[in-house]
Amino acid sequence: MAEEAKWYVAHTYSGYENKVKESIEKTVENRGLQNLIMEAKVPIEEVIEKRGNEERVVQKKLFPGYVVIKMIMTDESWYVVRNTRGVTGFVGPGSKPVPLSDAEVKMMGVDEARRAEIPYKVGDLVEIMSGPMEGFSGNIDRLDEETGTLWVNVSMFGRETSVEINYTQVQNAD
Repeated sequence: MAEEAKWYVAHTYSGYENKVKESIEKTVENRGLQNLIMEAKVPIEEVIEKRGNEERVVQKKLFPGYVVIKMIMTDESWYVVRNTRGVTGFVGPGSKPVPLSDAEVKMMGVDEARRAEIPYKVGDLVEIMSGPMEGFSGNIDRLDEETGTLWVNVSMFGRETSVEINYTQVQNAD
């Protein structure tokens, strides 16, 4: 039955996206509708925000005012989503929801998390540009693309020490 499930877009009051997502998830759990409504998501992306010399990774909503829902469209599933507090309606002509095409799902990155690309790889020589280790340089020992964390081997007090740091705090030392 899951192969019939498609992604639909529900319009919400601005700022209510996460509340709507949580309400839908609770209703699905309480009513046992996991076979009709599989998933609700608020598409986000990680972006680098600069304030003065500070750089940090923040999560921004890709489509403010919208929640995407993977569901099998029935009268019951439509009713549950449509009558969730904060939902103003489905995207589509009149009251008929239109599912997203495969191309739209892929373009929106709904099926996978969108993250900032880490422009470094293991072995790269980098210089630390901010934080308590500012001015030190070393080679990247490992990296975690999920969190944007790098482990850089720097020479301190005559020995190698691994330092955990966000990739936004370094630059190529070449």
